[in-house]
Amino acid sequence: MYDGRAITPDIRGIGLASGKLMTLFLTASSTAGSAAAAQAKYEYNLDETLSTFIFVTIFLLGQVLGTILFPPWSESFGRKKMYVFSSGLSAICCMIIGLVHPISAIIVMRIVAGLLSAIPYTIIGGTIEDMFNAHARIWAMFYWTIASNIGLILGPIMSSYIIADLDWRWNFYIFAIIIGVLTGGLCLIRESRPSLLLAREVEHLRTITDMQSIPPSLNHDHIPSLNGFVRDSLMRPAQFFFQEPIIFTVSMMISVVMSLIYIFTESLQPIFQAMGVSETHASLIFIAIGLGTILSTFTRFLDSYILNHLRRQGRQIKPEHKLAGLVIGSPFLAIGLWWFAWTIPQNVHTSWIVPAFSLVLVGYGLTELDTALYGYISDSYLSYSASASAAIAFMRALVSGVVPLFTKQMFSGLGNNLAMTVLAGVATVFCIVPPVFFFYGERIRQASKFARYSWEIQEEMGKDEDDW
Repeated sequence: MYDGRAITPDIRGIGLASGKLMTLFLTASSTAGSAAAAQAKYEYNLDETLSTFIFVTIFLLGQVLGTILFPPWSESFGRKKMYVFSSGLSAICCMIIGLVHPISAIIVMRIVAGLLSAIPYTIIGGTIEDMFNAHARIWAMFYWTIASNIGLILGPIMSSYIIADLDWRWNFYIFAIIIGVLTGGLCLIRESRPSLLLAREVEHLRTITDMQSIPPSLNHDHIPSLNGFVRDSLMRPAQFFFQEPIIFTVSMMISVVMSLIYIFTESLQPIFQAMGVSETHASLIFIAIGLGTILSTFTRFLDSYILNHLRRQGRQIKPEHKLAGLVIGSPFLAIGLWWFAWTIPQNVHTSWIVPAFSLVLVGYGLTELDTALYGYISDSYLSYSASASAAIAFMRALVSGVVPLFTKQMFSGLGNNLAMTVLAGVATVFCIVPPVFFFYGERIRQASKFARYSWEIQEEMGKDEDDW
């Protein structure tokens, strides 16, 4: 059985590096929209909320649509062309946004850019599952999560300095140039989808041997007809969200947790400006979140230690064995948010350093939840991981797109301390999930049609995760 993992290491490295960088800058372009909205509203005489809707929310609503359409398509028809297609057109969209003046054209391009951003953002999980075994997926998924989260953090910093020195249109010119260059790197990758690779191998074998009776049943994950794709694959993420308890729970957790970044793009700079920090320097506070993200590297070593220990004991590696990040990260996130909520100073004479340190814990918790939960989905649903991730990305993009519309009203109405307390309370409730998944996750997976089928196929193919 050809499983798609026999891809040379150099090609695998080029593909993942390009995909990670593309994810980084596409996510950066989403959070960069907040700073662009703050300046563009004067040019177009827009209300602040409407400007945020056009430059931030519309992008993420386009991403919502993309998460429905593209991941199932990649599972059925391959991934490489979609990476190249999305990156090339994204660069064009950014350039057009910078060049045109009608607000209607900007709205259309922002929607299209968001639609395209869903491609590398959601199908990378499927690509990682195509290429790596359970142990290697720890680091591969972590690198992707780091790229995504650093992109979210980098966006406000880049845009603040670009707009301060130039103007908001240069924000999109620079992103267009960067993404355009990365498109060239993506042209060097190879297809990774096992079903498509196997179909090509079978067709090649038929050509060179003149044998026409090779059975398609060799491929359990065959390429469907277009009607079958529309009927089954296109609706699969919706099935996952409404019928799979794991997907529903993870979707709600990740969507709320990762929307914190978009809440911070609207609230952090004003909070620190009130402490006497300049507008551009206030954007640098996102570095504290980035530092917490990088500290998550140490938890990946813990994951590797746990898996090596299980391997030495001859025990089967299960998805629940890689939930250490969730167990540790959930309380760290809650503690960080409580700390930040009640150390935000009320006047300029109080140092900004104490609340800034709490954001390191928040960054660590965000990254751990993102990494552990996406990794858990990838390991649980295997060949269906792209569609499973799409269901999560749908809710994540939807919630992230909506929260900036009321963030400033929330913080001005409740006050900084109480508004952050609400967020800390929600993070505290999420601390219930890790023990539930750790002790009952396997039982829940066995009750899932898709998760159970994925693991049955793995056993049928006789794969030992250590040998992949």
